[in-house]
Amino acid sequence: MKKLIWVLLSLLAMHPGLAQYYLRGEIKDDRGKLLEGVKIHLSSLGAFPYYSGREGNFGISVSHISDTINLSKDGYETLRTVIDIKKYQSFILKMLPSTAHLYTGKLSSATTNRRAKFSMMPSVLGESYNSLIENEFIDAHQFPETGFALNVDKASYSNIRRFLSNEMIVPTDAVRIEEMLNYFNFTSPDERISRSQFNCRTSVTSCPWEPDHQLLFLNITAPKLNLDSIPPSNLVFLIDISGSMDKPNRLPLLQSAFKLLTENLREQDTITIVTYGGGVGVALPPTSGQQKKRINEVIDSLVASGDTPGEGAIRIAYDLAKRSYIPKGNNRVILATDGDFNIGQTTEKELEEMIIGYKQTGIYLTCLGVGMGNYKDSKLETLSKKGNGNFAYIDNLQEAQKILVTEFTQTLYAVANNAFLKINFDPKVVKEYRLIGFDNKKNAIADSTSELEGGEVGSGHSMMGIFEVLPQKKDSAFRHHSFATISLQYKQPEKDKVIKQLFTALYEPENIEHAEPGYRFAAAVAMLGSVLKKSEYVKGYQPEDVLTLAKTAVDLNDSHQKEFISLIEKAIKIYTPPKKKRKTKD
Repeated sequence: MKKLIWVLLSLLAMHPGLAQYYLRGEIKDDRGKLLEGVKIHLSSLGAFPYYSGREGNFGISVSHISDTINLSKDGYETLRTVIDIKKYQSFILKMLPSTAHLYTGKLSSATTNRRAKFSMMPSVLGESYNSLIENEFIDAHQFPETGFALNVDKASYSNIRRFLSNEMIVPTDAVRIEEMLNYFNFTSPDERISRSQFNCRTSVTSCPWEPDHQLLFLNITAPKLNLDSIPPSNLVFLIDISGSMDKPNRLPLLQSAFKLLTENLREQDTITIVTYGGGVGVALPPTSGQQKKRINEVIDSLVASGDTPGEGAIRIAYDLAKRSYIPKGNNRVILATDGDFNIGQTTEKELEEMIIGYKQTGIYLTCLGVGMGNYKDSKLETLSKKGNGNFAYIDNLQEAQKILVTEFTQTLYAVANNAFLKINFDPKVVKEYRLIGFDNKKNAIADSTSELEGGEVGSGHSMMGIFEVLPQKKDSAFRHHSFATISLQYKQPEKDKVIKQLFTALYEPENIEHAEPGYRFAAAVAMLGSVLKKSEYVKGYQPEDVLTLAKTAVDLNDSHQKEFISLIEKAIKIYTPPKKKRKTKD
């Protein structure tokens, strides 16, 4: 026996390739975060790859005491080095500039070389909202350039409707005026929508709440896809079926919503359904959109129970989306939830760190929020903004119809990524200006590295930006001259080339009473948002004042505009209740 052992040891000494060693280590990025899914190649093992695990670690059996290791991951510099197998390895992968900028603070709007002041804002109810700091007036001579992100998010409007319909005060941080404006279509009836470029119309009017000020409207329309050439879709429905979803306005509402969406699917579309509640499961493997009956049967079979492992579910949904990835197609995860994650990564910061890693996969994210009382708006907004996507709140079946059927292509088919607009004011004409809406999160303003974050824009989407302007002179000598240059910048899906379009705004002020109805209506929407968020810039104005302006502009053939009038009337009852009559003595 001893002789046999001696022979084996001799053979190992003569042929070290027969020996087995175990290489162990971990991989981090240059911020110290452990990296999952790094591809590992060892020279001695040929082309066969290994990958780092969930905690950034790895363990590989090898047959040499030394080797050459090659580490690679999308968005990071490749690392190649000689290693000693006997030692525990710690590697750091350096981010490429395109990845590093994703981790800086992101602003909805930004003025060049300027930082805003901010104060602490209280949390509201059992729901969570990001604390926002309202944009203030800017000196145009000192800071002539400003900008804001373009997106199709509409969640704030339908969420506000939910509060007003339930006769409740709207939390001030739930009011995002740009999303209220996004809810409406401001495309002019005679406007021809381009298939390849954005269009931007401008108008200058008097300001309803401040006689010495004016309003500059930027009416922007995205290019519209040809319906006959819409690319195939690879959609992963990620549906929260946890215990918190067991209410009529949550899971049952989402089931109806997804069945509406299913009606729009085609044979070339692929649908996968992932659920999470107590655990994560694949309820429907990749299936053709032609099999509507099978898809609807799976949707109908869902039952709410268990805790909420949202983080793990998102990872699995993205993994399935990558497996069914369609080059030059519409690859998207649609997350539907009340946002109440309680298992895994649960804070906004943790979710932000996780979702950024998926942003460069070419897979978009649509977040559909539901619920009341424990609705986590802040988490869904974070996921959609950081995950290259959009965000809507569904409070009733009519809203589901609007988002997933009527505005199907706007919601699910992007025509522009990282889209933002910059405007440069002429200080000879403009003394001060203030962007209405597009308010920034408190923590993004506090971060000195924050930069303007562009958004995703869907096919044919109409959006409105409004500036409140203090002119140098009320009756300016610059009438009919250009007083602002506008630069719109974006990338087309799956293309790296940056596209820029330039526009000019003419200084042709008119009384708002004579402006196109669409601009008057937009002003009323912005005014209601300002009143609800208790803006210092509309002090003394009440919902009644909004109603007066809105009634001069409402299109009675537009059901959404008619509904807006009813919401103002509800706000009047909530915010200005009738005074109690004094009792008279007999």
